[in-house]
Amino acid sequence: MSGRRDSALVAALTETRNALSAVALPLPLPGATDRATSARDIIKQLDDYVLPRLASIDAPVLAVVGGSTGAGKSTLVNSVVGRRVSAPGVIRPTTRAPVLVHHVDDAEWFTSARILPGLARSTGSSTDRRSLQLVADHTIPRGLAILDAPDIDSVVSENRELAGQLLAAADLWLFVTSAARYADAVPWEFLRHAAERSAALAVVLDRVPPRAMREVPPHLGQLMTERGLGAAPLFAVPETNVDADGLLPIAAVQPIRSWLAALARDQASRAAVVRQTLDGAIASVAARTAGIADAVAEQAQVVDQLRAEVDHSYAEAVRTVQVQTEDGTLLRGEVLARWQDFVGTGEFFRALDQKVSWLRDRITAAFRAEPPSAANVKVAVESGLETLLNAEADAAAERAEGSWQANAAGRAILAGTAEDLTRSSDGFATASARMVRDWQGAVLDLVADEGMSRRAKARFLALGVNGVGVALMIVVFAHTGGLVGAEIGVAGGTAVLAQRVLEAVFGDQAVRRLAKTAKDELDGRVQVLMSAELIRYHAVLDALGVDADLAARLRAAGRAVESERAGVPNGAAGAEPDRSLAGAEEHPALEAPRVRQLPSGLLPGEDIVDAELVESVEQAPARPEDLR
Repeated sequence: MSGRRDSALVAALTETRNALSAVALPLPLPGATDRATSARDIIKQLDDYVLPRLASIDAPVLAVVGGSTGAGKSTLVNSVVGRRVSAPGVIRPTTRAPVLVHHVDDAEWFTSARILPGLARSTGSSTDRRSLQLVADHTIPRGLAILDAPDIDSVVSENRELAGQLLAAADLWLFVTSAARYADAVPWEFLRHAAERSAALAVVLDRVPPRAMREVPPHLGQLMTERGLGAAPLFAVPETNVDADGLLPIAAVQPIRSWLAALARDQASRAAVVRQTLDGAIASVAARTAGIADAVAEQAQVVDQLRAEVDHSYAEAVRTVQVQTEDGTLLRGEVLARWQDFVGTGEFFRALDQKVSWLRDRITAAFRAEPPSAANVKVAVESGLETLLNAEADAAAERAEGSWQANAAGRAILAGTAEDLTRSSDGFATASARMVRDWQGAVLDLVADEGMSRRAKARFLALGVNGVGVALMIVVFAHTGGLVGAEIGVAGGTAVLAQRVLEAVFGDQAVRRLAKTAKDELDGRVQVLMSAELIRYHAVLDALGVDADLAARLRAAGRAVESERAGVPNGAAGAEPDRSLAGAEEHPALEAPRVRQLPSGLLPGEDIVDAELVESVEQAPARPEDLR
């Protein structure tokens, strides 16, 4: 690839990494856990392998030896190298640092954080699985490094995760399984991932009983072909004794050594391995990112749904308060009684016209009460409004909680938050009382600031600010909808009386304007009060970290990666892709050695040599120099 293409591809991959780092999939939706794991895995592979490999395309090929518990990986590595460099685990699980063996002249590629930057470097044996033990050796060919990874099916989860991380950082997988366990599900899950990513891969079938040489390797080869791994080399290593140093006879591993040596010697072969695995990894990044974007979009959709449900619950509470503060509902009980007591006083009408007094006499003739002050009406209004607000806030919380309980994601949120969202907040009653008092104060200020004639001013002063103010409150609650029976006539007449009182002071147009202003002021304050309750639910949803715009960002980043990988400008249609990376021909060195000496290195389906020849393996001397 050209430097410009490299730069554009790195930029697209970096943007993908940044977008993936912002992914949050906290809701228990189907597949969310797998997608979140995939996002973390992609970030690790970008950091551990893809971006470092693009920056150092000529670095040595890293062959990671991975496989099942007890498959003999460490023994195989030691035998391939020709000396003990990795301690086999006698007692499982074994906790130790992964071991990377490289040629002494290639040390600079591995002592830095070029690959696997999250692992510390060490040169001695360590039990810290988050460190990488480096072993420099003259027998390893230049341009090749071998890494012994933990068991992929270890009972220790950290070992399993590290094994997957190391395999994802490999240019070449040397996958080791045993004749007893090659059909297990876990190895095949890893091999499936290798096939999906088009990773360069070879499989070592270890510890094959001599009598099973004719049956087991061909069966494994058949399984590999059925699962899309028919082109991967398959090496069969017979079950045999080890020497005093714990090494297999040289003949047992010679085909593997020869294959690796041929790969290391030929620059074109190494480049083909790197291109194949790197391109497969990049293609996998683009494909998996699209799936993660879908998961993010699904999470955002559910969050929007949950948000809309609580919005609707509190919008219903606001609407109910708006209706019941204008349909006469509040002109019942204590409010109605205190108002009737108030308008029954002679002092109230002393300065008013005869017409208003006559209307008063007709409405209040039936009431006999001590003449209280306007403050009693104000207190009754305050109490009635508070009761209404508290009831509707509780009802809204119940509706919101019920709607979330009907949704699995909502139930998980309710169970996971420390705040009790099933009822109004602890401070709501105090906040609603303060809101009502503030509104009443605003109404008094409203009537006090209204301009009027000298005659009207005298009436205003005779009634007092509180008297005129409570009259305006009654007018706000004037409509009689919601009242029944005899209450209609009483409350309706009461409201008409309040209207006439205010008209005598301000005039009819001013009264309508003042009543509308006071009602709008009340509705606005109710909206703010209920919004403060609603914010509790929004805060819980916001804390989930689900970004509604992230899905589009991920899709755009994935498209950019795929376009740059294929050599097509992002968004171009009909362009012929440049296959210099993605479509490079595999070099012959990637094929299995077609030899008929023991033990055979073969492609799936190739004939196995006679089992009787296995005896010669145990007699063959070890020759480390053969790897050179």
